[in-house]
Amino acid sequence: MRIAVMGAGGQGGFFGGLLATSGQDVTLIDRGEHLEAIRRDGLVLRPREGAPTNVRARATDEPRDVGRCDLVLLCVKTYDLAEALEGATPLVGPSTAIVSFQNGVDAPDEIARSFGEGRVIAGVSYAAAWVEAPGVVGYGGVTGRLILGEPYAGTGERARGVARALRSGGVRAEVSPDIRAALWRKLVLVCATGGVMAFLRLPWGPVLDSRVGRALARGVMAEAVAVARASGVAFPEGTAERVFEFARTKVSRETRSSMLLDLLAGRRLELESLNGKVARLAREHGVPAPLNNTICEALRPHAEGGRGRRGGELDSG
Repeated sequence: MRIAVMGAGGQGGFFGGLLATSGQDVTLIDRGEHLEAIRRDGLVLRPREGAPTNVRARATDEPRDVGRCDLVLLCVKTYDLAEALEGATPLVGPSTAIVSFQNGVDAPDEIARSFGEGRVIAGVSYAAAWVEAPGVVGYGGVTGRLILGEPYAGTGERARGVARALRSGGVRAEVSPDIRAALWRKLVLVCATGGVMAFLRLPWGPVLDSRVGRALARGVMAEAVAVARASGVAFPEGTAERVFEFARTKVSRETRSSMLLDLLAGRRLELESLNGKVARLAREHGVPAPLNNTICEALRPHAEGGRGRRGGELDSG
């Protein structure tokens, strides 16, 4: 199986590195200093504990040099997805499957508009991975699990085939019969962990240690669950509390969310696809979401980047 990874940062570097280490035919597509370091020295996968692994894989900034692939992993941030989809055109052949790795719930529809519903495999990643330095991807702290599913009227066989291929490469991939609910469950989590950490400028441990931080995270999750239900997602009672318990027990206390890291580094924020999405849908459905809206209003002046300072070292994915 020929696999192209669009975006070899935290998520793309972690999953692409695992696949390449197992002997899969992988090409990493990235740009800038990160790409040059991978070309020169290989991709280094550095666990939070243990010895690093040096991965040798093809790396390029030009998809046309790769050609058509069996599987394309789209591992860019949500705000770069449109550009990535345009760039991915030379990678896509008649039978290519395309897996979304973006946070939020909109990426599968964007991919479908570009390449058709039948190609889309929605992915929900619970891997904590981050770029420590050019060419170096650190990981650890959540579960490393990847949930796949067909968001349209598929039989699930295509997703199961992709999951088998990824498992053969060392990825903990499984298939969900309701991937839309899985996407929303991750959005509930990330609105709290990502949005709240950025809002408070604190890692996850201090958020949990603060009575106000815990209440804010719980409230953001409850609002997102209510908006999901209003949008047609059949979440059972207790969903928000179960997601909070997952975050409390499975997310490392040292974790700094990607939104917090981007804020501190003055980079663009995925705000509009996360808390912003919840706030917009809340207005459409007449559901109160004051906490998500407050986070959006507080962070929106920083959403396009350029105002922060560099700091932090972890990325919750």
